[in-house]
Amino acid sequence: MSGIRIAPRSGTAFELRKGEVLKVIDPEGVQVSDLLAFALGDTREVISNGRTFDYEETIKLSAGNQLWSNRSNVMLSIIEDTAGCHDFLLTPCSEATFRHFYPEHPAHRGCFGNLAKALAKYGVPEDAIPTAFNLFMNVPVDAKSGRLSVEPPSSKPGDFIRMRAEMDLVIGLTACSAYASNGGSFKPIDYIIEG
Repeated sequence: MSGIRIAPRSGTAFELRKGEVLKVIDPEGVQVSDLLAFALGDTREVISNGRTFDYEETIKLSAGNQLWSNRSNVMLSIIEDTAGCHDFLLTPCSEATFRHFYPEHPAHRGCFGNLAKALAKYGVPEDAIPTAFNLFMNVPVDAKSGRLSVEPPSSKPGDFIRMRAEMDLVIGLTACSAYASNGGSFKPIDYIIEG
């Protein structure tokens, strides 16, 4: 089955039915993809990093872990992961992010703006966009100080993550736009829905 390509610095939204598997691929390596999930039947039920950390008892999420909603329901199960490094701490980059961290560059609407535009057709307002599950993003946390840093992804060309939908979902997915998150360059993201 051929994949769908998300162009650099853009995003999309689509439905993923219960039992289907979403495979997200970093085709060229060193590229982040922000993922959001909403319950198709009620988009006020949304992916939650806090619930996920609580129930999974880890911030390092990979194969064998599940992603939970704000209503304590499992939304996605990670069934395969060749990258093994993702972030669920940092919010999608936005115009404000660019003004704050990259004042020397033109402001870009970022993943937040791309997700807001893509999810509007499902009735999701901007203020309902939560922290994303940032696929392939490398955010080390210092064990003593708690300080975060954003490092280039360790993902190699062709690395992927496969997640099974545990309910009918609306998925938002991007090819991230932030300089530090992607090692200073911007590349595409591919995805496949497996029945």
